[in-house]
Amino acid sequence: MVGSRTRVKVVKNKVAPPFRQAEFDIMYGKGISREGSLLDLGVEMSIIKKSGAWFTYEGEQLGQGRENAKNYLQANPQLMVEISEKVRGQAGLDGDVDTFGAKDDEPISLES
Repeated sequence: MVGSRTRVKVVKNKVAPPFRQAEFDIMYGKGISREGSLLDLGVEMSIIKKSGAWFTYEGEQLGQGRENAKNYLQANPQLMVEISEKVRGQAGLDGDVDTFGAKDDEPISLES
């Protein structure tokens, strides 16, 4: 997949403090990468271990390099749900987890 890693700075915000930065992957033709965001949060919360270029979750190798780990998560949606539940639990956002690949996540066409 082709995309870019993007860093944004929110200047004005009505629901959170301003001047915060966020970094995420934008995949062309797909949108913001859920897999990449989940990897970032998992590593930040020590749910996913990163050793050199390798990403590991509970002894299971997700892949060498960020793109391979994202592809592995995309191919294993149950693992994504499991990691997402742990991330949401640690963040205090318990509740239903959105299903990955739901209809609202489908790419849209701008042509009539």
